[in-house]
Amino acid sequence: MAELRGVLIGCGFFAINQLHGWRDAKGASIVAICDRDPVRLAIAGDQFGIAHRYADAAQMIAAEKPDFVDIATTVASHRPLVELAARHGAAAICQKPFALTMADARAMVAACQSAGAPLMVHENFRWQHPIQALRAQIDKGAIGAPFWGRASFRSAYDVFSGQPYLAKGERFIIEDLGIHILDIARFLFGDVDRLTARTSRVNPDIRGEDVATILLDHASGMTSIVDCSYATRLAVEPFPETLIEVDGTEGSIRLNQGYQMTVTDGRGSRTHDVSPPMLSWASRPWHNIQQSVQAIQQHWVDCLREGREPATSGRDNLKTLALVEAAYQSAAARQAIDVSAI
Repeated sequence: MAELRGVLIGCGFFAINQLHGWRDAKGASIVAICDRDPVRLAIAGDQFGIAHRYADAAQMIAAEKPDFVDIATTVASHRPLVELAARHGAAAICQKPFALTMADARAMVAACQSAGAPLMVHENFRWQHPIQALRAQIDKGAIGAPFWGRASFRSAYDVFSGQPYLAKGERFIIEDLGIHILDIARFLFGDVDRLTARTSRVNPDIRGEDVATILLDHASGMTSIVDCSYATRLAVEPFPETLIEVDGTEGSIRLNQGYQMTVTDGRGSRTHDVSPPMLSWASRPWHNIQQSVQAIQQHWVDCLREGREPATSGRDNLKTLALVEAAYQSAAARQAIDVSAI
């Protein structure tokens, strides 16, 4: 089968990881890139040896006729760019958060469905090696039926130095980070019927919330907690690790700092090192996230080549985006929200 030809729109902070991931991907390559900033365009093009460079996305897609478009821009541009790709019959992989509103997200899914063009959201956290290893333990019944869980991301890491725009939005931690942790909760424990959220802002120099605690009632009957903070100073900085706790009818799993996963059952406890592989281009402490970028992009390529719906398709991601919207509604109203009403 011929190699898939992709183009990338947006050469900013995170897109460099995606370009590394595409270079590693088997069965696909990026043949052109686009950015309105000529300096960023030149840096990315020179670093990855991509000669076809554009300042206009429509011009690039029309000229290159790609199999897929990787949209690595900020959220306000996602809908017009996804719909542009759909009009050209190109598959699209879109950065998170998927859309500004649920209406926009549903319109994007509908546009791609009408065009027969696959659509996936770059929701990479569930593809982290430790998260996949923990899910495998649940799937094989290592702890029986899960009845309680917690997914926690607490840190004092300065995310604003690399992405200063994050300090300026009315929404911050749920939309930027919590969306990942909520998706992990869905991936591990299933879809959610109701949720209750509380938020606060500790850092006076930002506009949005930097702490969030969310209680999830899953359709399966189990309960989980998603908690996120960028205001938590710890003896050992865990960034960017997501720590997981799961209790089941036959045992428990704890994914602790340093990628150590302990499974406890009637026979005792066993600890596994589930550290992510260190890719040649990765750097600590980002290597966990960088590995997940390569993994989700390979998944996308495999799905396109095999005609399968990707795990984080646009259709699936509507459920994660609904949790984000429900969390903000719950925090504002200080009451539980029925997710099906979003």
